[in-house]
Order: sequence, then C-alpha cells, then structure tokens
Amino acid sequence: MSLTINIYYTGENGAAKKFAEEMVKTGIVDRVRAEKGNKKYEYFFPMDDLETVLLIDRWESQEALDEHHKSQMMKEIANLRDKYHLHMKVEQFVERK
Repeated sequence: MSLTINIYYTGENGAAKKFAEEMVKTGIVDRVRAEKGNKKYEYFFPMDDLETVLLIDRWESQEALDEHHKSQMMKEIANLRDKYHLHMKVEQFVERK
C-alpha cells in the first residue's frame, strides 16, 4: 500500500511559487525526500492558475507519513506557509497492491 497526497497551495501575488522556491532553496525538500518511506515529493505549477502550486507527495505507508508529520520539518513547512499566507486544499489517495 502507498499513499499519494495532492496539496494545492494557493496565495496571492506569486506567494505559492515563492513558497515552493524557498522550500527547495532551504533544503527542506531534499530532507523530506530523504526521509524513510518517502517515494515522491514534487511541485507542479498549473497553467490555468498562476496563484496555485500543486505538491504531489507519496509515502510507502501511513506509518511513514505519520512519522513525517511528527518531524521538525513539519513545523518549518507550517512556518513558511504562514509566512506566505497560503491556503491549502488536500486530496489523499490510497493505492492498494
């Protein structure tokens, strides 16, 4: 089983893209990708919505995702979301083998 989470970050005046850029520049993205159980952590930019960034986040298990949610990185990510005044919409998909 694996989990895929789509997170849509939306802001104003390019804030969502700046958030994603800062996530990469500060190394948070690389640290998340290096976590045990992470299978994918990638940002995409919708062509028809310049104020939204889509994060596709995939984990090998609910346990791996739970450990990620307990990590210090989650506080760092939340602080950046607040810095850029972003709103989130979350979709979760469970893939069963």
